[in-house]
Amino acid sequence: MLTDALIITRREIRDSLRDWRILAPIVILTLIFPWIMNLSTRLAINFVEEYNAQIIPLRLIPFAMMIVGFFPISFSLIIALETFVGEKERNSLEPLLTTPISDAALYLGKLLAAMSLPLFASYLGVVAYLGWLFYSMRYLPEWVVFVQIMLLTTMEALVMVAGAVVVSSHTTSVRAANLLASFIIIPMSFLLQGESILLFWGQYDVLWYIIAALVVADVILIRTGIRTFNREEILAREIDEINLVSMGRTFRARFAGSTPFSLRRLYREDVPRLLHENRLPVALTFGVIVGGVVFGWLLALRYPFPAGLIGPLRVSPETFQRQVGYDLLPPIDTVSILLNNIRALATAALLALFSFGSLALLLLLVPMGMVGFMAGEIAGLGYDPATFLFAFIVPHGLFELPAATLATAFALRLGASIIAPPAGVSAGENLLHALADLVKIFVFVVVPLLLVAAIVEANLTPQIVLWFYGR
Repeated sequence: MLTDALIITRREIRDSLRDWRILAPIVILTLIFPWIMNLSTRLAINFVEEYNAQIIPLRLIPFAMMIVGFFPISFSLIIALETFVGEKERNSLEPLLTTPISDAALYLGKLLAAMSLPLFASYLGVVAYLGWLFYSMRYLPEWVVFVQIMLLTTMEALVMVAGAVVVSSHTTSVRAANLLASFIIIPMSFLLQGESILLFWGQYDVLWYIIAALVVADVILIRTGIRTFNREEILAREIDEINLVSMGRTFRARFAGSTPFSLRRLYREDVPRLLHENRLPVALTFGVIVGGVVFGWLLALRYPFPAGLIGPLRVSPETFQRQVGYDLLPPIDTVSILLNNIRALATAALLALFSFGSLALLLLLVPMGMVGFMAGEIAGLGYDPATFLFAFIVPHGLFELPAATLATAFALRLGASIIAPPAGVSAGENLLHALADLVKIFVFVVVPLLLVAAIVEANLTPQIVLWFYGR
């Protein structure tokens, strides 16, 4: 398969080298832009050194390296968006698709071709920038930072190309592909801003986690592209159309089932079946909950509260009469707690749709980490953490935690539904099936559990807390 893919790669690279519209910007960004960035770096360093600010130049150079490396790979997005749909508009796609190679080899060949030339230009630009920097200032960054920047550049290029090739293989015009490219550009822009902050703060260790996350995203996107790529569908697709009637019919059929809908059948058959079908995301979500509590506890051991920071752990009845958390937490009443929990889980499901489910897990990981952190700090202050958890968390957590687990697990499945649809089911159909399952579980299982949890949290939990820690 790799040999066949490299044949396609060589063909594509040869065609790109003949197109001056691709070569000219890459040459400019490779040779001229590093010189401009070097000049800007020298001017900035000379300016800040007048005020004895030595730390800024050290943080500015890695940032400039990242920018020099990123601009050439931005052209990989343009090349990748035209990999299939561009050839279709030029009427050169059919001979390519009739080539006797597998779909996976064709897809990988196009992906490698779209990435190779811009990535080579990116490497050359970074080396040129460092060469100018050493020639003018006799300074080079640490080799670890250099390796991190090169790995980040490579992984970002692969993310953009893999996503763009998926877009190009599922659209019918270059215009539509360019519009959908915003779903790739915007997340990469946010990522670039976050990396810039880390570089200026000198938090280079965090970059390794970003590199690992990008590797996972690369694997997911490449797997998605290979599983959803079908040359017959590319040739048959003539117009991009959103058929709301057909989508509604698919959603309704999955939601209602093959027999007449009834609550009796829902709770006796549908819910157990859905839980069994989604046992893997449920187990993964439960593992994230446990991991979050453990991580928070370990964090509390590493950063304990200073002695005397918190006095005797005592709670007065007036504490529950005012809003807690300075508007970060809802007032302690049933409706506010219920609406806050529904809003949080619904937001997690929405974010899961744009992150392959990862953001839903992250939003659950944060509060679980806070619970573990507070329990660990309580233990460090000499109090019994089991009593603390039983008083503050367990009463309503018995209902709220299963609800959050189910909602997050089905949101995870929703986000991951386009990665590997079952045989004979398109990615869109699989997404609608996952959405119908999520809505069914959310409405008939999660919301009732959250309602019971809100009632307990607003009425019973405060009484238990006062029983153990009342003044």
